[in-house]
Amino acid sequence: MPLSRTRRSLCALLAGGLLAGAAPGGAAAALPLTELAKPGRVLMLRHALAPGNGDPPGFVAGDCATQRNLDATGRAQARALGGRLRAAGIAGAQVYSSEWCRCLETARLLGLGPVTPLPALNSFYGQAQARERIIGELRAFLARLPVDGPPVILVTHQLTINAFTDAGTPSGGGSIFQLDGSGTPRRLGDIAVD
Repeated sequence: MPLSRTRRSLCALLAGGLLAGAAPGGAAAALPLTELAKPGRVLMLRHALAPGNGDPPGFVAGDCATQRNLDATGRAQARALGGRLRAAGIAGAQVYSSEWCRCLETARLLGLGPVTPLPALNSFYGQAQARERIIGELRAFLARLPVDGPPVILVTHQLTINAFTDAGTPSGGGSIFQLDGSGTPRRLGDIAVD
């Protein structure tokens, strides 16, 4: 049976990803970085490329030699994203990072200003019992941010972003949220990864 004109239009919109940002989870529409310059916006960013998965045995949070770290590609990726953010007019952003070295290095290489370690952004990979505590702390942090404040960049891990979006994101990718005074800000869409 042929599709009606309305159904064909809806299918075309869905196939083009134009409605993806409205979905509760999964892929979201790609947003220009200038969206982050608007008041009350948060970029939840996955650290840049750090080959591997999780952390090696003997991992210690304060010892970068025991962790999975950025490689040259990841460092270049972080610098390039910082350049794209500055070109989009992002200045005066508050930058927070997980205490993991790959996140701290990503945040610093963005070159957007001082970086504040925030334990609520730490990974809970292999520690399922810590998930609810960490996500609860992050939701409380987000609820305290001013809804009309300057841009906030949170450099974190895949698991953390997944807890907020129900979707994965590539290294150096992330989602932009609009603060609303709650611990569940509205996801507006994702940034394109170059």
